[in-house]
Amino acid sequence: MRPAPAAAAVLFLMAACSAPSSRVDWPTTSGDPGAMRYSPLEDINRDNVNTLKVAWTWKTGERAIPASGEQRAVRPGMFQVSPVVIGDTMFLSTPYAAVAALDAQTGRELWKYDPDMWRPGQPSNGTGLVHRGVATWASPTERRIFINARWKLIAIDAATGKPIPTFGTDGEVDLTATLRRPTNRLHYTNTSPPIVHDSLVIVGNGVGDRLRYPNDPPGDVQAFDVRTGKRVWSFHTIPDSGEFGWETWENDSYKTMGHTNVWSPMSLDAARGLLFLPVSTPTNDWYGGDRKGDNLFAESVVALDANTGKRVWHFQIVHHGLWDYDLPAPPVLATITWEGKPRDVVAVPSKTAWIYVFDRETGAPIWPIPEQAVPQSTVPGERTSPTQPMPSTRRPSRQVVTENDLIDFTPRSRSGRCAVFQEKYVSGPIFTPPSMKGTITMPGSIGGAGWGSTSFDPETHVLYVKDQQSGAVPHPEGHSQRYHRLRYTADLVNSGLGVMVDPDSATPGHTPPPQLPLIKPPYGNMTAIDLNTGKHLWQVTLGDNAAVHPAILAQDMDLPFGVSGAVGGTVTKGGLIFATGGGDVLYALDTTDGKVLWQFTLPAGRGYANPISYRGANGVQYVVIASGGGENAELVAFSLDTAR
Repeated sequence: MRPAPAAAAVLFLMAACSAPSSRVDWPTTSGDPGAMRYSPLEDINRDNVNTLKVAWTWKTGERAIPASGEQRAVRPGMFQVSPVVIGDTMFLSTPYAAVAALDAQTGRELWKYDPDMWRPGQPSNGTGLVHRGVATWASPTERRIFINARWKLIAIDAATGKPIPTFGTDGEVDLTATLRRPTNRLHYTNTSPPIVHDSLVIVGNGVGDRLRYPNDPPGDVQAFDVRTGKRVWSFHTIPDSGEFGWETWENDSYKTMGHTNVWSPMSLDAARGLLFLPVSTPTNDWYGGDRKGDNLFAESVVALDANTGKRVWHFQIVHHGLWDYDLPAPPVLATITWEGKPRDVVAVPSKTAWIYVFDRETGAPIWPIPEQAVPQSTVPGERTSPTQPMPSTRRPSRQVVTENDLIDFTPRSRSGRCAVFQEKYVSGPIFTPPSMKGTITMPGSIGGAGWGSTSFDPETHVLYVKDQQSGAVPHPEGHSQRYHRLRYTADLVNSGLGVMVDPDSATPGHTPPPQLPLIKPPYGNMTAIDLNTGKHLWQVTLGDNAAVHPAILAQDMDLPFGVSGAVGGTVTKGGLIFATGGGDVLYALDTTDGKVLWQFTLPAGRGYANPISYRGANGVQYVVIASGGGENAELVAFSLDTAR
């Protein structure tokens, strides 16, 4: 796991340098700083996409490491990266947070640098060792690659693959050293890439939901000088005393609460100097008795002055969150036609299954988002917000489980425990709070939009959203007499997503009966939304993942199941959306109706990443996706058969 020697010198090419006019880069993990995930290429289009073939592959080569002495056992997680391509060189991160440079035309490895961030063992964030990309910065004389590997921000020379010694200490900055309070570095991690603005590299952080203790890691967003590594500004997602919003954390809870972090990628309007933060949940996703109040800036989209870190505007999606409805995806910076004129907006995907759209400069909602009364908590010590903001636009996926949503594939599937689920659990509309009995939430904590769910076509003004229709059942762990210390968790297997076909047939010493999902499919859709009007143009079930319930397969049923996954697609000018939805098949969908025009089963397994597309100096358009994980992680590049 030591740094690989350079296979060749990398001739990194700046965008301003002379280069063949046919080359089209993919300069950030989302294609552009505004997270559109759009390619202006149309070499691959509706007419010829059926001739796509594998052009090249590259494997990470990472292996599980057994425990030995002080070394804890570790295993690479899923391969979730979206690479960056500049000047025919591809830069990417691996699950172990190694950084590699490849020839973007052939997949040949040029260099690889491993910062050894696997040595401390598995992270506490619940995803395992995964990383989704890098950021770049260039001057007229050099290019730097930045990766936020767990608690470190590392600057790497793009030409050599070596850390830059003048950045921080030997190329590294300890991100926990400049936080507002001492933090256990092992409880601090990063999965999303940094974002670069002018001479600043800006980072959020990830904190595992399972970590719930006083003074757990805060979610401060920090900006550092790209040359020196010196911190320039910090934004407190939980305001300190006297800062805007601090009074929404009652009884001085702002002093001890943590999380409220930005683990998802951020978005940047470089021309305006506006940075958009999708802020996550506060400490304890499902119980807030010890943090009464609305809890700004938790579960909010926040616009900052990217140069200073000062708040410009914000909108809180969920007040006093109790559902793990963190904002999981980068806000999409789009231009739409509004009242006959162009208008720059921010479209914010959410786990609530709504898309929230705001004026980019002022934060004013484009469509009304009225506050509406919601059910109140019956948990001792809890105090629910009396209202929640609910957009007036149509939602892409389900927000409630009713009797009509229950599975009915077999005679037993609607009988017994499944048919009387309302007797066992509390069920209701969105924002029905957690309860001592257990509340079925829909969308659940992994439902609605995920971290890579959206792509936007700037020519047609259509937003494409991949949803995941999964429920959850928050319930208290144990029976504490100190209700304000109730530690809720989400049951994602035995009651939220799965219900036994015949639970009473289980006997000691025997294999338990199979489980079926609580609700009918589809479990994942792709929806096309006209952002000029908010109208849904079409919706299709994406993917076919029957493996989630083998008992249905036994019935030999031909059903469109859909894939429950966090990733959406990449849209191209060629009229195509490339997406897996989180499954093991890469699809090319027609942007006009969602029809599948081409598909390819990925040999390494699930493609739990957003594809990218670029054109090399050789004039060939490529589509590339990361797939698999663990010891079988592979990057796959496709091109037209005629291009090989």
